[in-house]
Formats: sequence, C-alpha cells, structure tokens
Amino acid sequence: MKDISFYFKPLEEDFWPATEDLGSQIIKHQHNFPALEKGGIALIFVPEYRNLNASIYSEALPDAIRNELYHLFPKKQWTKKIYDLGTLLPGNSVQDTFYALTQVTEELIKNDVLPIIIGGSQDLTLAQFDAYKNLEQLVNLVSIDSMPDFGEENQTVMPNNFLQHLLQRKPNHLFNFSTVGTQHYLVNPNEIDLLDKLYFDVLRLGEINADITKAEPYIRNADLVSIDLLCLRNSDYPRSIFTSPNGFYAEQMCQLARYAGLSDKMTSIGLYNFFDLEHNANNFQLLSQIIWHIIDGVNNRFDDYPKTSKSKYQRYRVLLSDFKDEIVFYKSPKSERWWIEIPYHPSQSSKSERHFMVPCSYEDYKTAQENEVPNLWWQTYQKIFV
Repeated sequence: MKDISFYFKPLEEDFWPATEDLGSQIIKHQHNFPALEKGGIALIFVPEYRNLNASIYSEALPDAIRNELYHLFPKKQWTKKIYDLGTLLPGNSVQDTFYALTQVTEELIKNDVLPIIIGGSQDLTLAQFDAYKNLEQLVNLVSIDSMPDFGEENQTVMPNNFLQHLLQRKPNHLFNFSTVGTQHYLVNPNEIDLLDKLYFDVLRLGEINADITKAEPYIRNADLVSIDLLCLRNSDYPRSIFTSPNGFYAEQMCQLARYAGLSDKMTSIGLYNFFDLEHNANNFQLLSQIIWHIIDGVNNRFDDYPKTSKSKYQRYRVLLSDFKDEIVFYKSPKSERWWIEIPYHPSQSSKSERHFMVPCSYEDYKTAQENEVPNLWWQTYQKIFV
C-alpha cells in the first residue's frame, strides 16, 4: 500500500479511557500511522468548507466529534478493524484538498479498506467520486439529499452544484445516480426532467416516510454514498443556516446509514455539511450515532451480492404477455434480499457487467407478476443498451 500518512494530521488528545467503549478499540494515528488490514474501516476527518463558507471551519471540530463517537459502545460481535487516520491536512487551495482526498480514498478502496469521510461541505463528493476513475469500472452514486445539486450553469464548484460538475467529467465513469429523500417543492422541475432523461433515480421523502425499506435497494446498488446532513429536519439537526422544518428524522438517517453499511457493493461513504455554529451537543451526538450505524452495517454484511454463481439463490422467472424476454429475479436465502437480472449477451462490455444484476424489492417482483415491467428493469436496460 502506498504511503498516505503525510496527508494527515495525527491525533493529539486522548478521549478514550481504558474501558470497553468504542474509543478503546479504534486504532488511532497518533504517534505512528497504523498498518491497515483488508476489510477494515477508516475514519477520515476533512473539515474543508472554503467552497461554502470559510468561517465555518474550526480546528476543534474533528476532536469534538471524536469525543462523542469514542464514548459510544460497540457490539460484541463486531470484528472489523476501525482506524482513525486523523484529520486530512487542508491544502493551499480547495483543489489541493480535493486531490489529497481523492488519492487517499483511491488507495483505501484498492486495498479493501472502507473510508468513512466526515466533512466538510458536500462538494467533497467530487473528490470521493474521482477516486474511482483509475479503477476502470463504471460506478453508481447515491446522494441522500433533499434535492439534486445541479445549481446554476457555469458556476464554480460549490456544495449545491457538485452534480453539474460531476456529470461534466470526461471521460465519465458514472453509470447511475440516485437521489434519495428528494423534497420536490425545493427542486426545479427541469432538474427532475433531466434526471428522467438520463434514466437516473429519484426517490421522494414522502415515499420513504411511507415505507423506509423502499430506499434500501437504491442504497444497496451504490458504490459510493454521499449524505447531505442538511436533509435532516431542523428539529433533529439544529443549525443557524440552511434551516428547514421538513426532512429526515434522526432515526431514519441512522437506518439509511445502516443500509449503506450493509451493502456489499458500497466501498466509500461521505457525511457532509456538518456545522457547529451553535456548539450544540445534540449535533455531535447525532453525527456520531450515524457513524456508529454505518460501522454496525459493515459488521453485519451478508456477503451475498450475486457476483458469480447464482446456484445458491432462489430463482423466479416471470413471463409477461407481449414481452419477448422473461424477467428473472433472484432471492438470497441468507438475507432474503432480491435482485433483478438484466438480459445480456456475453459480448457486452465488461465495464457494464457489474450492473446486470440490480438490487430490487419484493414489490418489483409483484409488479412483474401483474404483467408490468418494473421501472427499475427499464431504466437499467436503457442505460446499458440504448
């Protein structure tokens, strides 16, 4: 593994008494950079806010988060090593910070270590995304957010327009984008139309409030997840800027974070737009609990993503009238989770191969039984073959 230690400021203070709390188990970059093992989890603190509001930055922020996180308790069955790599040193420019985060994230992914990026404004998603460009695979991005961040055209990079800049990357290795938790009254209808034309996914907050399990297949399909903490309702995440009476409840966000951790496919996750302008202990506790749920999910992965042989899966074939192809579903006996198969020829591009098996729900299977092609099947088929 390449040396990435020079990108980080080591920890200086002690937050962990000799007890059974999480802090006593985390391997910390204090005097020496830890030797990272495959399958581990790496915490990366990146308090970079210059593209949003430089005055938000506080050197004390990472340690304040650690103070809450370290005093939570792990589950006895957790087996994954957890590393605190320290605070990513800010560059002379924001682009320098982006470059450093990209290099660190790429190196961790290549060595099967899951980075949990604790930001920092959400435009850091661009650096997280760029970590995949040298891995020679198309990737899926899920943004848990109240709106897709297109912003105004020709603006410089900002937290509310990172998606516009991401889509302009050339060559572009994005296969699918899903926005989870959209509040349509905050979104320009033209942006929804554009997402539809690109066959991207939009899951509204109201749909999740009715049934939070609807979000699970979208998140399970992600290679990288970006969470905008501003999509939490202000009563659960109080802040003095970007307030909103509507949004996710705290316990919903913890459940979505656990879904992300449970996904065998997810290889990086970022928690962005965390502010401490009012020194509210509730916010630090909430962020630490969200991180805890990600770690819990990773430690409870089923390792049942159907990458190779599907012989151990329950197979369901559905024939539709006036439809030449049968629709094939697979159900995992380990987790009882569902996937839908997109038909392909062996000559198809290997770059798309990872996307022929798409996470879905039992509801998609019932839709097919009612002689209707699931929307998920159509959208994926269009992206691959049209």
